[in-house]
Amino acid sequence: MFMRLACKSLLNRRGSVVLTVLALTVSLVVLLGVEHIRQQARDSFGNTVSGVDLIVGARTGSLNLLLYSVFHMGSPTNNISWDSYQKIASGKHVAWAVPIALGDSYRGYRVMGSTPDYFTHFSYGGKRKLQFTSGKAFAEVLDVVLGSEVAKKLSHKLGDQVVLAHGIASTSFSLHDDKPFNVVGILAPTGTPVDQTVHVSLQGIEAIHIDWQQGVKMPGNTVSTEQLAKMDLQPANITAFMLGLNSKIATFRVQREINNYSREPLTAILPGVALSELWQMMATFEHTLRLISACILVSALLGLSAMLLASIREREHEIQLLRVIGAPPMFLFLLIELEALLISFAAIALGSSLLYMVLVVAGDLLASEFGLHISTNIGSESTAYIMLLMIFSTVIAAAIPSLKAYKNARRK
Repeated sequence: MFMRLACKSLLNRRGSVVLTVLALTVSLVVLLGVEHIRQQARDSFGNTVSGVDLIVGARTGSLNLLLYSVFHMGSPTNNISWDSYQKIASGKHVAWAVPIALGDSYRGYRVMGSTPDYFTHFSYGGKRKLQFTSGKAFAEVLDVVLGSEVAKKLSHKLGDQVVLAHGIASTSFSLHDDKPFNVVGILAPTGTPVDQTVHVSLQGIEAIHIDWQQGVKMPGNTVSTEQLAKMDLQPANITAFMLGLNSKIATFRVQREINNYSREPLTAILPGVALSELWQMMATFEHTLRLISACILVSALLGLSAMLLASIREREHEIQLLRVIGAPPMFLFLLIELEALLISFAAIALGSSLLYMVLVVAGDLLASEFGLHISTNIGSESTAYIMLLMIFSTVIAAAIPSLKAYKNARRK
């Protein structure tokens, strides 16, 4: 009877109740969405690189080096000479080294030059290795391996030809159209920037720039594919390189030696430490988003309280009738609280469903535009805490109209 009475009371005021539910739903979607995307972004960034002990680049800030070498965001300050790379890579503590060359693009996606060792040693998310859905690693100068997102969005398959562009602009008219690359491999999805990367060999990077000077193609100086096969295409410079060490104990020693390298100014960073610095910088932004979301929720709860308070004045006759049939004042107090909780539960159910649908619809957009692979599974410990907080806040917000109904009942 108690539940039936609360439901009928809400249905009798369905107009204001629906508006209140919608206000709470929007506030919950914002609060849950901010928290879920924040957690997923952290997980996505944290899973991008695994098993790499040091990342080495030209002298710059640790965050800048991490962003352009791993996340392919921004631009490097300078290059590293090939001789320096070889000397450091041959150190007694180094187990493997993977060079990286950046600076070109393909239809808005970054091009990364490396060696076949990249597909052997690079790991992500708990030391998971890169896998191929089809094809294999590049072996020839003009071979290319596509990330899963690139292949999917541009509808490429094995055997297709791609023409790289000079520079990293999303639209470029400086094309390396005289040396098209052949697609020989497509990587399996990883949920990292690897999915949005076009991989070629270091020799391929050198080959497409061999008849270019200072970013401009020299007319009448075209080099054919046959001539490329006879040329020494060892790079003079690379952008950065990743190191795996024989012993974790030697990490700080090798890092110090690289940072004090005498031949040229270099910076060696630990990926995990650099990521921690990134999140420290983002902490203020995260707290601001949380505060805004909490303010939206508080305003919705105040609206709920105001709606219930206004309904008390309209329900004087109903309160009198309940008192006549023997309902105690506490019955009316609990009735108002139950109505508020039913509104809150409806908002939680509607808000969770709406957030799920938004994540399903916007998932591809977030992945392609921002490199964020957001899971549609919103069930987490933080989500449960937010829902419990909303229920508790609803009880508090409904306390004022409930007390008013209680006092009115005692006067009857």
